[in-house]
Amino acid sequence: MKSHLSFKTSETETLMRNRYTIRLIEEKDCNAVLDIYTYYVLNTVITFEYKVPSEEDYMERIKTVIAEYPWLVCLENNVVVGYAYAGRHRYKEAYDWSVESTIYLTNDAHRKGIGSVLYQTLFSILKLQGYYNVYAGVVYPNEKSEAFHLSQGFEFVCDFKKIGFKFNQWQDLRWFQLFLVDHTNAPKELIKIHDEALAAPKAKILAEANAELAIE
Repeated sequence: MKSHLSFKTSETETLMRNRYTIRLIEEKDCNAVLDIYTYYVLNTVITFEYKVPSEEDYMERIKTVIAEYPWLVCLENNVVVGYAYAGRHRYKEAYDWSVESTIYLTNDAHRKGIGSVLYQTLFSILKLQGYYNVYAGVVYPNEKSEAFHLSQGFEFVCDFKKIGFKFNQWQDLRWFQLFLVDHTNAPKELIKIHDEALAAPKAKILAEANAELAIE
């Protein structure tokens, strides 16, 4: 995995004092992840949701996702500071090899390379499972998010004009696409995230991600 960690001296010193770890989400992470999401619901148009979901509802969302797809969390000194996951793109069978990606970080976790490592780890696991396409919808204008997705290998696809209404204003959505692998005429059957066959390669991917985040 190519390193995305390039820092000024002050940023490097900060990371040396901290310990970052990426792993698959666990039930105990629900409150921390929901706390991060709450900020975006109440203060931004990044999500089109109006109301903060209850802990019970959010836990059900997590369980639905992790039945098939990876959901990763990044911890700083054992505190969740960001997360990324994939979910179903659309429900007809021909779409099965395509997913949508989601990533959220706390305000303090931005500009430290964490988002890049989270996303690239997510993509590596998705590729391992047999997925071909990743889509991301970005409310725009949002230059930082657009630049971030382009830096991760996404390409611009199209704009959906005035598709959402939040904070008393119509919002536009810009779609990006990433090809994980070269396309073939006959993709193989997908592997569920918890399949035993993925245990060892998945652990290797996570270990490589954590080695990238660790600065001695």
